[in-house]
Amino acid sequence: MDTVIVNTEEETSKSNYILAYLLDQKMDKDSVITGKYRLDFYFDKTKTAETKITIKGIEEGSEWSVVYGLGEQSTKSSSPFIQISFGYPACGYNQSHYLYYLKNNDIQLVYDWYTMSDSGWGSWVEFENPSAKANPESFYCKTVAFGPDDNDENMGTVTYSDSIVFRLSGNHWEKQLLSAKDKPYFQKKMSFDDFYKQN
Repeated sequence: MDTVIVNTEEETSKSNYILAYLLDQKMDKDSVITGKYRLDFYFDKTKTAETKITIKGIEEGSEWSVVYGLGEQSTKSSSPFIQISFGYPACGYNQSHYLYYLKNNDIQLVYDWYTMSDSGWGSWVEFENPSAKANPESFYCKTVAFGPDDNDENMGTVTYSDSIVFRLSGNHWEKQLLSAKDKPYFQKKMSFDDFYKQN
């Protein structure tokens, strides 16, 4: 089964796309589905690289999406960073995310993570690129969680954890954890509206 992954906002989507090919799929005794995929990357309709990934916990009806660059939306200028997401397109479901770096036909999986959101609550990863360059030599990310208060449905707690710096060494990205793994380094109570106003 082939799936073409394109960014529908991009005018170049007819030339730049990713082909996801299902190699193998198995279900364990707990009915958890694991799939193995090959991803073929095409630029100007020419295959430039391929890689394989294994995704556990696949839901029927899951969809692929792609963003070029380190932001939530694709950059206008060409970026060697490609974010690929896979998951069921509804609230309350885990989404699998993969950040790739593709340069000179060489591809590297820089980072992978999961997100989950439900009606504005949930957890996700935010990238920061202080240089604002399409080809930075370093950038950062952190995990953001925003959960509801038990006593007030309009209040919540925002938590930052897993602050990571990525540095380019030669043609390869290396990552360094700047905070204690899986432990919050920042917490703040705020209203639901205030949280989304600041963003």
